[in-house]
Amino acid sequence: MKKPSILVVGDLMCDHYLFGKVERISPEAPVQVVEIEKEETLLGGAGNVINNLLALGANVEVASVVGDDECGAWLKNRLSKKGIKLDHIITQNGRHTSKKTRVISSNQQIVRFDKESKDNISRQSEEDIFNRINDIEIDIILLSDYAKGVLTPNLTKKLINFAKEKNIPIFVDPKGSDYSKYSGATLITPNKKEAQIATGIDITNDNELIKAGNALKERFDLKNVIITLSEEGMAIFDKDFEKIPTVAKEVYDVTGAGDTVLATLGYGVATGLSLSEAARLANLAAGVVVGKVGSATATLSEIEEYKRSLHQESSEEAIKNFDAIENITDDLRKKGKKIVFTNGCFDILHLGHVKYLEKSKKMGDVLIVGVNSDKSVKRLKGEERPINLEYDRAYILSSLECVDYVVIFDEDTPIELIKRVKPDILVKGGDYRFKKVVGSDIAKEVRFVDFIDGKSTTKIVERIKN
Repeated sequence: MKKPSILVVGDLMCDHYLFGKVERISPEAPVQVVEIEKEETLLGGAGNVINNLLALGANVEVASVVGDDECGAWLKNRLSKKGIKLDHIITQNGRHTSKKTRVISSNQQIVRFDKESKDNISRQSEEDIFNRINDIEIDIILLSDYAKGVLTPNLTKKLINFAKEKNIPIFVDPKGSDYSKYSGATLITPNKKEAQIATGIDITNDNELIKAGNALKERFDLKNVIITLSEEGMAIFDKDFEKIPTVAKEVYDVTGAGDTVLATLGYGVATGLSLSEAARLANLAAGVVVGKVGSATATLSEIEEYKRSLHQESSEEAIKNFDAIENITDDLRKKGKKIVFTNGCFDILHLGHVKYLEKSKKMGDVLIVGVNSDKSVKRLKGEERPINLEYDRAYILSSLECVDYVVIFDEDTPIELIKRVKPDILVKGGDYRFKKVVGSDIAKEVRFVDFIDGKSTTKIVERIKN
């Protein structure tokens, strides 16, 4: 649950889209006439890395250079609205901020035209960026290089040396054929084609892949390398070689997938994951975004949901604490999901419990179950209970297909948990129909499910005793 502070340095761009329909050819020239129906501008380049980090819940600092033009002003305004401080963004007079305009019809890109400056930023801008980031406290630095002139060799080397002095990891999404300016970085993340160009090695099998990865590490004094392999997953070179297969189920658009990988790797390591664990998280995040159209992002709840759909998730991962479930439900609400909540001791899980939970899940999209802790059960049911310990009860519940998340609470009632979850539907047993239901003033609706006669933990315990 650590919320990391991450610095992104790189090329900010305006991604400008013109959507329309084509129904005729121009009489002036043999070209299509596009009747524009919708126009949209999004954060591009390093801005997509920023969007991904914000979606994951990170605190983000940004250092870059924009021009004194309309696109530069738009970028600063959009970043400010997202809660990003503009202290480290330099405006350089005479420079054209990168703007890519794409004309799209029937989900196909017809033409793209760019307006930008690709020359290196001025030496003064380099110094201004470096001086402004000197005192900020961050957990990791991400360099998003689109070869538009912000990450000059001089600035890049100064940033890498700065990170080493401060003992801060620095990850790089590289561009170009000469990686010497990235020497000493903690990690670089080229794709297969970029790795081939940088090393001169034709990667046709795992042996050549290993040669290329090791060559990058040795030539450029890199601690780690991850080579992304599109539909083949990714290859990790840290102390050893590890290949992670792809997890994408459907691929609609690979735009921005590299930005998602860089952002998720940085987020994962900054929150305490190993590089291998962060790579698996990034692989799942990439699987989420390629299933969307355009430069997309992946939230933690989307990643968890996607992982669950692949049947890769341990039941333990569905057991959350109060802070985690609050973040998850906030995200679910933004996506328009209907949240269902119920609670109980669930001491000895039986048929009545399972049917009750199955009916509860059918009332919405996501079912969250609050489980009384051992202390809470003893206060409610006596010293001989519970039969099963709280973790055991939570784990068994989380393994049910109808249960999405389980949260253990210590209080006699789940009111504090309900305040965090803010459910759309609060479900209780039929015996609560004429009683005051805790949390009924918070949930949008209270519904009741009748229990199955003869099915109860108390009766099972009596039978065992007899």
